[in-house]
Amino acid sequence: MDWREHITVDPLICHGKACIKGTRIMVSVVLDNLAVGLEPEAILRSYPSLTRDAVQAAVSYAADLTRERFVAIQA
Repeated sequence: MDWREHITVDPLICHGKACIKGTRIMVSVVLDNLAVGLEPEAILRSYPSLTRDAVQAAVSYAADLTRERFVAIQA
């Protein structure tokens, strides 16, 4: 999947944070919901303007980011 088909960054929308195209739903919101254990179906019910592909695009976007940056993990 090419997440670029579903995610956009516009400095005039949500302060330039990555959002699902055509919405003001930030990718971080989708990822936060997944991180706390919500199933994609529950997220789709909460955000009817999302699609299953948009949820998957958020995960793909996050995966790409981890390839590009390092996050310091302290023990």
